[in-house]
Amino acid sequence: MKGPAGVISLVLAETVAGGAAFLFLTPLWREVKRGFFKLTGALLLGLGLATWGAVGAARTAGDAAGQASWWLALAFSAVTLVWLVLLFARAHRPARVLGFLCLPVAVAMLVALAQTGDESHVVSLLQLLAGAAFMGAVLDGLLLGHWYLTDRGLTRGPINRFAISLLVAVVLEAAAVVAGGFGPVRPQSDLSPLLTTAGLASWVAIGMVACTALIAVMIRITLRGTRATAVQAATGFFYLAVITAFAGELAAKVRFLRSP
Repeated sequence: MKGPAGVISLVLAETVAGGAAFLFLTPLWREVKRGFFKLTGALLLGLGLATWGAVGAARTAGDAAGQASWWLALAFSAVTLVWLVLLFARAHRPARVLGFLCLPVAVAMLVALAQTGDESHVVSLLQLLAGAAFMGAVLDGLLLGHWYLTDRGLTRGPINRFAISLLVAVVLEAAAVVAGGFGPVRPQSDLSPLLTTAGLASWVAIGMVACTALIAVMIRITLRGTRATAVQAATGFFYLAVITAFAGELAAKVRFLRSP
C-alpha cells in the first residue's frame, strides 16, 4: 500500500468500520425508525465501495496485506448491500443479524490494514481502531442530527450519547496520534513533502483533533438547551467535526504506511 490512495483507504476503512459499529452496537435499533438505518446503510455501502477502490489503487505487487484488505473491503460492501436490501424488503430481523455480521468483517479489514503500517501490528491496529471510533462518532452523529428533522418525537438520549462518544473518541485519537510519533518520515510517492517534513503531519493531526475536541464540548453544551433548535445547532457543530476529524485523520495517516 502506498501513496495518497493508501492514505485515503485507511481513513475510509476507519469510517465504515466505526460507522457500522456505532450503528449496530448502540441501542439505536430500539430508538429510531428503520429509515435511519436505510440512510446510514446506503452511505456505508458507498463508502465501503470507495474503500475497496482506494485499496485496489494503493496495493502493490506482492503485498499480501493489501490484497487481503481489498477482498475484505469487498466483503464488507457485499454484506452491507445484503442487509440493506433485506431492510428495504422489511425483513428486519435478518437484516439486523447481517448488520452485526459485517462488524467482524470490518475489524478483519482493519487488522489486515494494520500490517501495512510502519509500527508494530498491535500499535498500528490500535491506531486504526481509535480512528474508527473517531470517524464513526462524527459520521453517525451528523446523520442522527439530521434524522431529528424527520422524527420529531425522538428523545435527546441518542444524540447526547453520540456527543459523549465523540468526547471519548477524541481522547483515544489524540493518544493514537501521539503513539504514531512526531519525527520526520520518508515521503511516500506523490504525497506532499511538506507534511512529511519535521513531523508536521502529526502536529497538524493534533491540531485538528484539538479542534474536534472543542467542537465536541460545544455540542455537549448546546444540547443542554431545552429548545428544539438546540439539536439543529448541535448538528451544525457535527458538520464542523466531520471536517476537522477527516482532516486530522488524513494528516495522521500520512506517516502510517511503510516507507518505500
